[in-house]
Formats: sequence, C-alpha cells, structure tokens
Amino acid sequence: METALTRLVGVRHPIVQTGMGWVAGPRLVSATANAGALGILASATMTIDQLRDAVREVKSRTDAPFGVNLRADAADAGDRVRVIVEEGVRVASFALAPSAELIGALKEAGVVVVPSVGARRHAEKVAAWGADAVIVQGGEGGGHTGEVATTVLLPQVVDAVDIPVVAAGGFFDGRGLVAALAYGAAGVAMGTRFLLTSDSTVPDAVKARYLAATVKDVTVTRAVDGLPHRMLRTDLVESLENTGRARTLLRAARHAAAFRGLSGLTWRQLLHDGLAMRHGKDLTWSQVLLAANTPMLLRSAMVDGRTDLGVMASGQVAGVIDDLPSCTELVERIMKEAEEILEGLKDVR
Repeated sequence: METALTRLVGVRHPIVQTGMGWVAGPRLVSATANAGALGILASATMTIDQLRDAVREVKSRTDAPFGVNLRADAADAGDRVRVIVEEGVRVASFALAPSAELIGALKEAGVVVVPSVGARRHAEKVAAWGADAVIVQGGEGGGHTGEVATTVLLPQVVDAVDIPVVAAGGFFDGRGLVAALAYGAAGVAMGTRFLLTSDSTVPDAVKARYLAATVKDVTVTRAVDGLPHRMLRTDLVESLENTGRARTLLRAARHAAAFRGLSGLTWRQLLHDGLAMRHGKDLTWSQVLLAANTPMLLRSAMVDGRTDLGVMASGQVAGVIDDLPSCTELVERIMKEAEEILEGLKDVR
C-alpha cells in the first residue's frame, strides 16, 4: 500500500513502530523493518556508544530503512544527531518538538525528520520549521499523553499542515489503519501493539500482565513523574499515588542517581536536561525531580521483569490485545485486514 509516508521513508507498508524506551531495541526494530514497516530505535535510555552499537546491530540485521528517536532537549542531542548522520540512519523522530536548527542540520544531511506531537499548534510549529512529517498521538496512546482523543486531534492536524501526518493512539489492527487513512493520515504508529509481539524483548511475565489487562486496567496517573502518564494500573501505581510527597521526592532523587550511572550522563548534563524540561513544560522543580522516576521504573519492568517494582506504560489498546504474533505476522495481518475492508467499501458504493 503506497501512501505519502511510504514514499517519504521508503518502507512497503504505512505502519510505524514507535521508539519506546527499554523496549525498541535492535531486535524489535530490525524485525519491524524486515516486515516492511518503519522501526524506530529508542535512544534516550542509551549512552552515545550504546546508540552507535545499536544502530550498527540493526543495520547488520536488515537492509530496510529505520529510524532513531531522540530527546530534542537533551544536553547531548547534537552528539546523537552526529551518530545518526555518520551511520546513515534514514529517519530521526523526536518525542518533543526539535528546534528549527536541529531540523535544519538533519535535513541538510539527508535525514527525514518526523517529530511526535500531541497538539495542533505543535504540529504547525514543526511543519513551519521544515519537519518532513509528523506523528500525532491522541490521548489513548501509552506513556506521556494528552487529553484529546485521536479521533478529534487527528483531523485537526491533517487540516492544519501540508506534510504527511501519521496517526498514533488507539491503533492495533487493519480497521484502525483504514480509519486513519479516511481521516487523511498517511499511516499509523503503534507502540503497545509492537511491544506485544514475539520479537519484543520485554520479559514474558510482563507481556502476560499486558495480555491479562482489560481496558479499565489502563489508567492515567501523575504519580510517577508529575506529568499525565498512561500505564497499567498495578499495586505499585496505587502505592505511588498514595505515597507522601517527601518520601516520593527522596525516591526520585535516588532514581536520578541510578539513571545517571546507566546513561553515562554527568550531573551537569542531567541538570541541563532538567532545566530544559522545566521551561519546556512549565514544570516545578519537584516535578523535574519526579521525572527521574520514569526511566528507572520502566526499566524495572521492561528489562528486569519486576512487575512489582516497575511501571508498564500502555496504550488503552492493551485491553483488546490477546496474542503475541511476530512483527511479520502482525504487519501482514494488518495489511490484509485493511485491504479486505477497502475492497468491501467498493462494494458498498
């Protein structure tokens, strides 16, 4: 199926696997790429050297295009961009809107720039700065999320910008792809659906918790990092919501120290990132400190398999997913469903 997205990035199918920290590593990204979709490598939880090694591992596993997701406000964003350019990565995606200068540097090197946004005004801004496409996530999506549903946000953005729009938040099958195309999107992006594949390195015990969840078991909480965060409701999440403020901040400080060791960042770089986050999102210093919870609590579940000690970011679609196909099986199934639906619509006319 050819769309503006497939033409832009060179993939066979208009499907994107999002850059999930601790989840979207070389195995999942290469499996997605080999299935004909666009895999996005998550770099925020990697050191610079780990990122370069991960990019090279993906390239050793596939000849298909793939991307790398970056934090635009990170102190070492320039170094990470340099890795992308030097290693010949096709696509750079961003969880936050990149600056005009960062977009310009990537485009000059021939890299396709695809920021993720959660509001129409953000899409308009990055489009004016030269972004090649934009991923629009509605409130149904996992991780940090907004309040506007995809079905309301998506048409707003499609009408507002002249670049390809990829829909995210609530997608998991061929019906969703056809619906997104009907709204004017050039494809769909999925996180939770790709997390729940046999190619995902997430521990089996964690996948089992996702598969057992109902739609009502997916909640939005501010207890983890002070921002709206969609995840599975667990005993730990309820405990965090009921923990006193002083104890919560002390735990966050410990997690900041632990993440500094894993990421290779200096305290100065962590402070820089905290300042950028504070001003970029209008956060208090308490919220900035709380943000240190996220990478370490996610790692506990997604890497260590400790569902009792970690959190599990999740889209609402976790409540309707009940299997673990390979990426190839998943993509082929979605495309087959979409094509059958589109063919059936011809008969309706």
